[in-house]
Amino acid sequence: MTILPLDPVANATPEALRAFLGECAAAAQRAGRPRLVSISLQVGALDPLAVLESIFEPDQPHFYAERPDLETAIAGAEVAAEFETQGPDRFRAVQGWVDDVLEHAIAVGDVNAPFGGPHFFTAFTFLDETEPGEEFPAARVFVPRWQVARAGGVTTAVANLLVAPGADLDQLAARVWRAHGRFRAFDFRSKESGPAGVGVSPAIRSGETGDYRNAVARALPLIESGALGKIVLARAIDLAAGTALHPLELLNGLRQRFPSCYAFSLANGRGQSFIGASPERLVRVSKGLLETEALAGSIRRGTGASEDAGLAAELAHSDKDQREHSLVLEAVAGRLKALGLIPEFPAVPGLCKLANVQHLHTPVRAALGDKVRLLDAVAALHPTPAVGGWPVDAAVARIRDLEGFPRGLYAGAIGWMNARGGGEFFVGLRSALIEGNRARLYAGAGIVAGSTPEKEFAETELKFRAMRDALLG
Repeated sequence: MTILPLDPVANATPEALRAFLGECAAAAQRAGRPRLVSISLQVGALDPLAVLESIFEPDQPHFYAERPDLETAIAGAEVAAEFETQGPDRFRAVQGWVDDVLEHAIAVGDVNAPFGGPHFFTAFTFLDETEPGEEFPAARVFVPRWQVARAGGVTTAVANLLVAPGADLDQLAARVWRAHGRFRAFDFRSKESGPAGVGVSPAIRSGETGDYRNAVARALPLIESGALGKIVLARAIDLAAGTALHPLELLNGLRQRFPSCYAFSLANGRGQSFIGASPERLVRVSKGLLETEALAGSIRRGTGASEDAGLAAELAHSDKDQREHSLVLEAVAGRLKALGLIPEFPAVPGLCKLANVQHLHTPVRAALGDKVRLLDAVAALHPTPAVGGWPVDAAVARIRDLEGFPRGLYAGAIGWMNARGGGEFFVGLRSALIEGNRARLYAGAGIVAGSTPEKEFAETELKFRAMRDALLG
């Protein structure tokens, strides 16, 4: 990426902007191809979700991810450049496209600010291939026309555009100038919205796809025979509302209930959005350090401090949950070692406590080195035994038949990458597919020796509660 020493604030006139875009068009002419142009600037404090919600359009793609407890959030909408693919080489193909775009990109402004420069918003479905009629492709990456992000007290706005040879410079300049002015003085009063979930009632729940207890019962002989050490099976519940559901309004409820989770929304631009509050980081890369985790083994929260502590102790001493957690941790560490990395992690798992469930949790870190990139790690770690099973290939091969529905982005890898090689991916859990007045909710549980259909059904009910409460308002 070429970074030009041009200050968009000091040169903030329509004439200067058009002249700059003219230079970019000339560079595109010389290269014989369009060039991505990215303009970054720090702006006054903004809530990225409020910005996205205020300009939400169902026919425009968007991406949103936030960790409220870490005071980080990033949003982007519309498309400057995009790429879709599928198959077992999808991670490599996406990386190749990103590299090609960056090789011909031009950036100005606060590129090195938190979330400065172009970002690549990416989603990989659970499986390498999708079925006809699925809402999201097996792999999709896009650079938004605009993005706004917050890191602590710093808010950075970025305008991205594709400048082709012979581009209409007046039109491009006008678009960027309008965005520049709006982000410098954003007015949230221009958008009115009602409360999330109005019109949803459990009385019009349209039912569940498949028979979960039966699926667990069919899986247990595979565990008992030794063919599988673990398999993760999910449920899909469909709800219908009396009025259209606004995915971002629903998401606001999720981020308030679960501040330590990844609140996320991904829209395909055709009316469907995938939203959730995922507790599980897949991988984060920043300044040469890779961070991931093992999250497996679950129990409910107590109604009081004493009951909660007792349940936590029960989880910590559960042979079934400890074995399930160990399978995930060993797999994560083994895959990092296969990349040539040296993983480091505590000897004893801790607890990740959410509003209605607590999990065994082990953080894992490794120095990245020069040869391993973020998407290398994503490809190696996805899917983890926490969402697939063990051995992974054998377990994943059984999931579709047992569950009875395509997962799509549920348990997929969702995240973003920047131009410096950093980024973050999380697992698409505690999630729902929203379309019009309908919502499909997903939740799963790990099946190991000692599992029973009733106990695993009860665990998924706990996980559904967060999404159901958000939809019921």
